[in-house]
Amino acid sequence: MDIGITIFPTDQTINPIELAREAEAHGFESLWFPEHSHIPTRRTTPWGGREGAPPLPEFYWRTHDPFVALGACAAATDTIKLATGICLVAQRDPIHTAKEVASVDVLSDGRMLFGIGYGWNREEMAQHGTDYLQRRELLRENVLAMKALWTQDEASFDGELVQIEPSWAWPKPTQAGGPPVILGGAAGPKTAAHIAEFCDGWMPIGGRHALGGWQAIVEACEAIDRDPSTIELGVFGAKADEQKLTELAEAGMSRAVFIMPQGPRDEVLAEIERVAPLIDAMRTA
Repeated sequence: MDIGITIFPTDQTINPIELAREAEAHGFESLWFPEHSHIPTRRTTPWGGREGAPPLPEFYWRTHDPFVALGACAAATDTIKLATGICLVAQRDPIHTAKEVASVDVLSDGRMLFGIGYGWNREEMAQHGTDYLQRRELLRENVLAMKALWTQDEASFDGELVQIEPSWAWPKPTQAGGPPVILGGAAGPKTAAHIAEFCDGWMPIGGRHALGGWQAIVEACEAIDRDPSTIELGVFGAKADEQKLTELAEAGMSRAVFIMPQGPRDEVLAEIERVAPLIDAMRTA
């Protein structure tokens, strides 16, 4: 099992470039940055869309742009994979986003992982002109349009919600077909169908979304004659516990991502030192 880490990169914690260097030096497989463009102060949607959730932490509205941060990290590292975790595709322009993803992939020599999700913040989406009830289908069409831009010299897309006339768009990603697309979230019927149709991996949040949703993904793959084994499984927010990680690996999970504290630099570095021994432990498990 590969081990990665994630943090909201902000101006109040460790510099993302230093974090990337430290993570690579300690042997972590991947580094994941989430995003929120902004948080409207009139927000009424509870944190994560969960009724009764605690107040939203300040780091949600202080995070750097993930592609700018990952591009900077690409220049400072050589081997660690660089990932969005997650990119809010439904509230983004697919043409600009396709270029950002491809640019990071090229500048990192093919180390980009494109973690995506539907999103939960209705007010944030509304400011981008995104209808919350259309976010799933909009994500689907945006990703399919991006794949066209990554793979076609004269790219076009004609969907119900997204249209791109024949266009030239470069750079093309270093990874053939584009970086792996990894969807987070619980795998209900619609999500499972999307994973089967256009994703390379599924990575639910540990402790929140049941891994039992895998059967729905298997059935969705069978419905379109796709081999389910071509979908990589991982856990986001996994517990840094060797026994629990071993159980996940035995269940077929190939990646676990630990959440770093949103504290000052020294606190983050101390946590890296604490959990790094699990990297070798899971390589030999």
